[in-house]
Amino acid sequence: MTKDTLCTRQVDCTLCPKNSNGTLVLRQHPQGQHFSAEKCTQNCMIFMLKGELLINSNEYPGTTLLSRQCVLQAIGSKMELLALTEVEYIAYWFTELPLLCEDRYKEILERSEAPLIYTPLLANAKLERLLHDIADYFKEQPSACGKYLDIKRQELVYILTCYYPLRQISTFFYPISTYTESFHYFIMQNYDKVKNVEEFAHLGGYTTTTFRRLFKNMYNVPVYEWILDKKREGILNDLQFTKQRISVISARYGFDSLSHFAHFCKDSFGDTPRSLRKRAASGEKITIIKEKNDDSAREQGDEEG
Repeated sequence: MTKDTLCTRQVDCTLCPKNSNGTLVLRQHPQGQHFSAEKCTQNCMIFMLKGELLINSNEYPGTTLLSRQCVLQAIGSKMELLALTEVEYIAYWFTELPLLCEDRYKEILERSEAPLIYTPLLANAKLERLLHDIADYFKEQPSACGKYLDIKRQELVYILTCYYPLRQISTFFYPISTYTESFHYFIMQNYDKVKNVEEFAHLGGYTTTTFRRLFKNMYNVPVYEWILDKKREGILNDLQFTKQRISVISARYGFDSLSHFAHFCKDSFGDTPRSLRKRAASGEKITIIKEKNDDSAREQGDEEG
């Protein structure tokens, strides 16, 4: 009689609403499997279990990942993968980490600095045991429990942040801060130069779908709503504190007619541009209407999208 080496789960989680959302996954690819370079819409950690995986990115150009090696690719970065042999690895996609020790992570980011050469992080014994435990769990039944994986994600991040020397793990997490800063800089430098989301995405070299997802993950608001809010702030500032002609302001913010501009101002500030300017000249402080009409906001979103 053979002894079982692994306990078998007795519950079928296929139809459970707490099923995994796919942010922590086990990947198995045959030799030759290729994934062309695409911009990451979330931060991604790759933990190698078996085989040889070629990764090509700015941080890891032409680098072959082996068993126990780990890399982090930040949101907005480009990553290309090629399986040189049969490979097995765990991928963890995230926007924000489930931190158990926030002070430690803050210290890690404060100490992070760019290495001369990026080298993969080597899984220590504690991390390696957890990774194989997660892999066994996925092989046991594909329909993984989301609540259970939440715990495993917390454990994974806890080991990374608390069981590695500060200097070593700070280098590992460095790409997150650099790509976050560069994407934010791109947004702030260009949002007033574009007329719609498609133009914004094209300017940054993104597909519209990728740009929308990337922006939403980073700013926690749809891109068209964010652009509209910035447009409102700029228009209100120009009407109150400059003497520029209303037609000039209308054209600067991409309106195709003065009537369209007037309609936008009524929805956003409660009055026409001319009346708003008169009220501001008399000393009244004009503010943006917080409760926007749902239909108007949806209409503007369609125009931006």
